[in-house]
Amino acid sequence: MLSEMGSIVLAGPMFAALRARFPHATLHMLQLKKNQEVSKLLGITDTAYLHTLDDSSAFSLVSDIVRVCWRMRQLPLDVVVDCELFSRISSLLSYFSGAPRRAGFTPHPMEGLYRGSYINCAIPYNPYQHISLQFLSLVDALGSDSGAHSGSAMHPMPLNKTAPIRPLPNQTHLSVSFTDKELQTYQAQLLQDHPSLQGRSVVLMYPGGGILPERAWPQAHYAQVAQGLCAAGFAVGLIGLREDAELAAQLQQATGSLLCVNLTGYTRSIRELLMLFHNCQLLITNDGGPGHFASLTPIKVRVFFGPETGRLYGPLPGLRGAQAKIFESGLACSPCLSAYNHRNTFCDGDNQCLKRIAADVVLADALDTLNTPHSPTHSN
Repeated sequence: MLSEMGSIVLAGPMFAALRARFPHATLHMLQLKKNQEVSKLLGITDTAYLHTLDDSSAFSLVSDIVRVCWRMRQLPLDVVVDCELFSRISSLLSYFSGAPRRAGFTPHPMEGLYRGSYINCAIPYNPYQHISLQFLSLVDALGSDSGAHSGSAMHPMPLNKTAPIRPLPNQTHLSVSFTDKELQTYQAQLLQDHPSLQGRSVVLMYPGGGILPERAWPQAHYAQVAQGLCAAGFAVGLIGLREDAELAAQLQQATGSLLCVNLTGYTRSIRELLMLFHNCQLLITNDGGPGHFASLTPIKVRVFFGPETGRLYGPLPGLRGAQAKIFESGLACSPCLSAYNHRNTFCDGDNQCLKRIAADVVLADALDTLNTPHSPTHSN
C-alpha cells in the first residue's frame, strides 16, 4: 500500500481477513516513507516488517526500490497483495518481490493501464464497489487455485466470480488505545492553550483540500457554518497542516468570533490528532485522511464528497458504531475523479458539485447533532 494514509484505515477489514485466513503467516507491508506513521500507530504488523520507499527524490526512490526488492527476495515471500489500482510501479514491485502468488487489480476487458500478465490472482478493478470491499476481494482471490501457480499467466476469468457476497464492513477492525489519564492530560493542555474552548462542545473543521484542492468545500460555506455554530454557543476548531494556517486565519476573521480557534499545526502526530478527536464532538471535513482517522474515535463525522464519491471512499462506521454522514450534491458530472483518469478533472477549479451543498443545510444538521441527547461527549 504505497500511496495514501487514509486508505490504510479503509483496508482494515482486509488486514483482518488476511489474519483470519492465514493465522500463522508473517505480514510485511510496503509503503511510501511519508505514509508510515499510521501503520506504526495502528500496529498493523511488527515494525521490523514495515518497509518503506523514500520518494523525496528520484535517486532516493530508485535506490530504495533496489534495496527493498533485494530484501523481499531474501525473505522469501509466498504471496504479495498489490492494493494500488492502476499503478505500474507497484505492479513491478510485486513481480520483483519473487512471490509466486501475486494478487492485484487489472483492467480485464475494461479501460485502464495494462499492469502485466504476471498478476496471477487477478481482480478487475470495479468503480462501482466500495474500496474496502475491493481490498477484501484481493484476499478472496488468494483462495482460488485458478492461475495462481508460479510462472502461470493471468487467468482469463476474473477470480472474484467465485468470491463470497460480502456486505460493506461495519467496522475497520483497527483501533488505537488511550488511557483515561492520557486523554485527561491532553484535554487539560488543550484548554490551557485555548481557554475559549472551556465548558463548550467543540466542532472541528478541516477546510483544506490537500493535494487535490478541487475536493474542498468552499471557504465561504465553512465560514457561514462556523458563524452559526459560534452564535449558538459552540466552539469551532480549525485543523490542518501548518501550510493551512493562512486559510484558517482567513476563516477566523470571516467568522468574527473568539470561539473560533486556529488549531492548524497544533497536533504534532496522528496520535495527537486522534486524542483531539476524542475530546471533541463533531468533525466537518473535506474528503481526505481526517475523516477516515476519525472512525478510530467516538467523534461524529460529516464529510463532503463531489469530485470523488462516498460510495467508493466513504469512511467505515467508527468506534461505538458512530456512522459518518456523507454530503453529496448528485450533480450529473460528479464524481469526475477516478483511477481511470489519474484523478484529472475538467472543472478547472469550479467544483460546482461541492459549491451546491448548501451551508444552511450543513449548519442545521450540525446543530441538530450537537443538541441531540446522548451525542458523544469527552471520553474522559
